[in-house]
Amino acid sequence: MAAAAGCDVVMAATEPELLHDEEAKSPTPLTSHPSVPLLEAESFKEQGNAYYAKKDYNEAYNYYTKAIDMCPKNASYYGNRAATLMMLGRFREALGDAQQSVRLDDSFVRGHLREGKCHLSLGNAMAACRSFQRALELDHKNAQAQQEFKNANAVIEYEKIAETDFEKRDFRKVVFCMDRALEFAPACHRFKILKAECLAMLGRYPEAQSVASDILRMDSTNADALYVRGLCLYYEDCIEKAVQFFVQALRMAPDHEKACVACRNAKALKAKKEDGNKAFKEGNYKLAYELYTEALGIDPNNIKTNAKLYCNRGTVNSKLRKLDDAIEDCTNAVKLDDTYIKAYLRRAQCYMDTEQYEEAVRDYEKVYQTEKTKEHKQLLKNAQLELKKSKRKDYYKILGVDKNASEDEIKKAYRKRALMHHPDRHSGASAEVQKEEEKKFKEVGEAFTILSDPKKKTRYDSGQDLDEEGMNMGDFDANNIFKAFFGGPGGFSFEGGYAWCPWEFPDHKQMQRLPS
Repeated sequence: MAAAAGCDVVMAATEPELLHDEEAKSPTPLTSHPSVPLLEAESFKEQGNAYYAKKDYNEAYNYYTKAIDMCPKNASYYGNRAATLMMLGRFREALGDAQQSVRLDDSFVRGHLREGKCHLSLGNAMAACRSFQRALELDHKNAQAQQEFKNANAVIEYEKIAETDFEKRDFRKVVFCMDRALEFAPACHRFKILKAECLAMLGRYPEAQSVASDILRMDSTNADALYVRGLCLYYEDCIEKAVQFFVQALRMAPDHEKACVACRNAKALKAKKEDGNKAFKEGNYKLAYELYTEALGIDPNNIKTNAKLYCNRGTVNSKLRKLDDAIEDCTNAVKLDDTYIKAYLRRAQCYMDTEQYEEAVRDYEKVYQTEKTKEHKQLLKNAQLELKKSKRKDYYKILGVDKNASEDEIKKAYRKRALMHHPDRHSGASAEVQKEEEKKFKEVGEAFTILSDPKKKTRYDSGQDLDEEGMNMGDFDANNIFKAFFGGPGGFSFEGGYAWCPWEFPDHKQMQRLPS
């Protein structure tokens, strides 16, 4: 569909039409003694026909123009020049010549056909239909007029469908309809602008810019093309440049409603975003949150800018320690722009802070696949390490202490938890409870064994496998650890017997019979 991306200077989609015999031959002289001007005009016409046949349309145009200058009342001269201009893609000029030819001779079928073809190429399908109907009135069997009449009606139908689909925001279908219409109307700026606007709405900015730029090269004052060019910049978050194009469009067409709305939105969006950034830098996070939220309500169609606003608000939420809200904002950002690295990094950090390590690894992997930097590689490695550590027993959690707990805090925590979960203390409970408490007692002993040993604690904190030291955590005896810690005689027998009972006499060593 080359025609869809064409412009006025592009050749027509049809093959060069050879002039009919009655147009190529000299007309019958008006008198038996033709005047010198008429003879010269005919000579110029014949030379034009020769160049036309060789497809040298520029020279053909020059000679037809000379013929018209010599004899400006001859319909066929205008018809021939119109055909030449059509082959040069200069449809607006061709239309003028075709209309002049039928004004001079309303029975000139080829003139009506060319007028209709020019109207259709320029996108005026209704006017084209009238011209083709007139040609059919003069020659109802004319096959070209019949086909062109169908083409014009097809364009009218494509316009109707596109108008409806634009209202429904079905931009892909509008682009399809405009591509079909442009096959018959390759010089229609209106169809191209509508297509370009829809391409911009679909995020296909380079294509939209190309169409608008082609039109601006031919007509730098085209307000619609200026608007579309600005729209592309606006949606690519180049707001300041976009405003310049909108302002220029409004200079060309002060009542251009779309340019007016877009300009207003762009200025408001830029101001709110800058105010939010300023509040953030000043540490006024509550105000920054409000400003970013207001900015997000200005234009839901501006995907790239809104993605940045969501990420900015996510950063504010992370500063306010509203980590779940921060994750949600960053998720909204990457939904709008799945290439937005900053949003992935911010969300990954929030996942790390909330110990959602699998999600953090997933985001860091996405980042590293996109940008293979040393920094991103290290972030991914750290997240993978934390994920690995999270899948082991959390000895700090088992003892109920912070990761920065001192040696004394670890001992105190062990004393408390060991006494709390010792199986002999729960000998009167159900078998299920006894089993659970014995399991917890062993875990407490295991945690204390690791965290009270500086070397083992360091290996554990760094994520290394403790089994590499030859320590099988399933082989140790929690009762012996308890005995060694409390220094009581005889230790405990989980089956009952004499033992020191520290939860009964926490400050004195005393023997008592344990329940069997």
